[in-house]
Amino acid sequence: MAISPDFRTYPRASAATTAAVLDVGLRAYMLRVYNWMTSGLMLTGIVAYAIANTPLKQAFYRDAVTQFGVTVHNQPTALAMVSIFAPLGFILVLSMGVNRLSKSAAQALYWVFCAAMGASLTSIFVIYTGDSIVRVFFITAATFAGMSIFGYTTKADLSRFGSFLFMGLIGIIIAGFVNMFMQSSAMQFAISIIGVLVFTGLTAFDTQRIKATYVQYAYADGVDSAAKRSVYDALSLYLNFINLFMLLLQIMGNRSNN
Repeated sequence: MAISPDFRTYPRASAATTAAVLDVGLRAYMLRVYNWMTSGLMLTGIVAYAIANTPLKQAFYRDAVTQFGVTVHNQPTALAMVSIFAPLGFILVLSMGVNRLSKSAAQALYWVFCAAMGASLTSIFVIYTGDSIVRVFFITAATFAGMSIFGYTTKADLSRFGSFLFMGLIGIIIAGFVNMFMQSSAMQFAISIIGVLVFTGLTAFDTQRIKATYVQYAYADGVDSAAKRSVYDALSLYLNFINLFMLLLQIMGNRSNN
């Protein structure tokens, strides 16, 4: 008696194979995103530390300036002020040119942006002690890793929180701008606390979004498109990490005596 194949099993096998291939591709893509993000953070840290601990610091901060009879240490120069706002320009170019930039151009701009961000963060080595910077960095890394893993593995749909997180982000920006004139320490502390909650949530939200976007475009993207998209996804996570780190540093960092 001949045994005939059960063709009903073939679609199931095909679906299982497709899911397995998709999962392998997703893991490889996420690893690429995290590698971009980590490399960018390393470059930012190296540039910030190098400027703060070499003669380059003199181009960004004057050791002592006497104003109205008061001696001010580490007074920022015009170059330091430019470096603070320079990263915003790169973000705008990367965001607005997402469809026009080539893969190599997007990657090059990402590296330049991370270096510019490092120059803008030189002040943390002037304001805070080295021990507190290291401590807060590891706290940030642990928090970021935990929330990113949660965003990757959770079955809950985090997209419904996107609008609340975005409104929180806008609120932080507006409150921070207002506090530039008010100079209220209580308000700054509240902004830092709320900011930590917002960027912690955005870490999980963006991780899930990146995962969902990959699944959606896995077979539509070419190699160059996927490589370029990984840079933009890394930029999102990078910004979440940097902002979370800076806010936690404002809360838990120990200020230097300089």
